[in-house]
Amino acid sequence: MSLNHDDSQDAPQPKAKGKIATRRVARSLGMQALYQWHMAGQSLNEIEAQFRVDNDFSGVDGGYFHEILVGVATQKTEIDEAIAPCLDRPLEELDPVELAILRLSTWELRSRVDVPYRVVINEGIELAKVFGATDGHKFVNGVLDKLAPSLRAAEVSAHKR
Repeated sequence: MSLNHDDSQDAPQPKAKGKIATRRVARSLGMQALYQWHMAGQSLNEIEAQFRVDNDFSGVDGGYFHEILVGVATQKTEIDEAIAPCLDRPLEELDPVELAILRLSTWELRSRVDVPYRVVINEGIELAKVFGATDGHKFVNGVLDKLAPSLRAAEVSAHKR
């Protein structure tokens, strides 16, 4: 299941080179897989297998893709509890694409301190620009800006100094 706004699901993905690029593609596919998990209720094992068959993984950080799926699934309750206070509406009312992006980004903020918080926020914004509603990136940015200080207090305060 692809979330691309065009219907060219068979179009080859650009080849990603380098750790940053292959992680970006892993995040993009991870967000789409999390969306599918939320919408279809399939097991993440089935979804991951399907994504690995349907997509060329030569330019994807496959390990990171797997970590995203397992991490979000195992920490879903804690992730949702972290996101909720930063929202202007109930979690259940969020656009499913934005919810998938917020869950992925919150998992990264919580679990991947090797990824700077500003990178996590920027990547979330970029995903929302590609896959989200018209101003979805502004919403994602606002939520992640509120969330980062509670999950990365030392890093955020060091950056503001």
